[in-house]
Order: sequence, then C-alpha cells, then structure tokens
Amino acid sequence: MLESLINRITIDPEICNGKPTIRGKRITVQTILEFLSAGDTSEDVLYQYPSLEKEDISACLQFAVLLMSKSYTIRPLTTLNHAA
Repeated sequence: MLESLINRITIDPEICNGKPTIRGKRITVQTILEFLSAGDTSEDVLYQYPSLEKEDISACLQFAVLLMSKSYTIRPLTTLNHAA
C-alpha cells in the first residue's frame, strides 16, 4: 500500500502550497476526496480530470485511510497577550 502512495501522492512545497497532490499535478488529494464525498463516482472524477488514472483515485482514498489511522491529540490554543 505504501509503495503505491509514494508513486502517486506527492508533497512539494512549490506545488499547491505543499498540499498532497496526485503525481505532482496541480490536483490535490483534498479536491478528489471532496468530489467523492459529494457523491461523485470515480468515473465522474476521471471525466473531469482526464489526466488522472483510476489508481490515482484509489491512492487518494488510501492516503486518507492512512491519515485517519494515526492518533491525534487536541491541545488548547494559547492566546497572545497584546499590549495596547
């Protein structure tokens, strides 16, 4: 699973502000996930983005699963005291 992600999902600070993209294209993983969560099918996404492959869509879903498998800690934000 990890090998397919490395080949398909790229993170480059020079592309889309460092957001994860598909194979260095200016198509973010977030964009694809938003289409899918809105009810679009993989075929719909591939029609909108003909440069993508079905494996790219699968990699986006695998990437999301990988992120959700991590443990997260919520910490309160500290407020800054501004002197007037």
